Amino acid sequence: MRAPGSGAGLALACAGLLLALTGCQETAEGRPPRPVTYTSPPDGHGAMFLGAGDCSTRGTVFREVPCTSERAVARVTTRYQGATSGTPTCPATTDFVLHVSESRPAADEDGDGAVPRGYACMRNLEPPHPGDAGQGGGPHTIVGDCVSSSREGRVKELPCDGSGADRPAFRVASAVTSRDRCPSSTALFVALGGERPVGCARRL
Repeated sequence: MRAPGSGAGLALACAGLLLALTGCQETAEGRPPRPVTYTSPPDGHGAMFLGAGDCSTRGTVFREVPCTSERAVARVTTRYQGATSGTPTCPATTDFVLHVSESRPAADEDGDGAVPRGYACMRNLEPPHPGDAGQGGGPHTIVGDCVSSSREGRVKELPCDGSGADRPAFRVASAVTSRDRCPSSTALFVALGGERPVGCARRL
């Protein structure tokens, strides 16, 4: 079933926009998720593709659809334009992030044929919400999340209920401005970012 306002000719108008999922998780093979192609333009859905408050489908192809559509699965909470670098400054409970690029080889800066157009912070319309504390996902690690650690000093976020592939070993109990402000019970320091960038994690 087509979303309201869509048409057979819409798939040609904005061909070339690319979206890539990003976050603190990796695929089972340890690689970042692959980009997916956006092929249905936001005709009649506002001047900006996936502006704040807009909704999208989700899958191998992302399409902007009315939030009342039965195909809508996620809503944009915050939208940024232009080239981006570093960790997206999305709300703490963001479920996933869409990086938006336009295919314009003539204006390309790094040779990949894509020109950055910004990113959208997305929140699922219905549970599950991997960005919520303890759920094991989302682009941010926040207070209440559970993690495991490796010998390389890296942490992996995992569901606190043990439903993931591995069991978590630590839970982030608080966030502080510096390590010396963590309580003595802290067993692991976790980088969180933001105004309180140090997470004080206790062993489970």
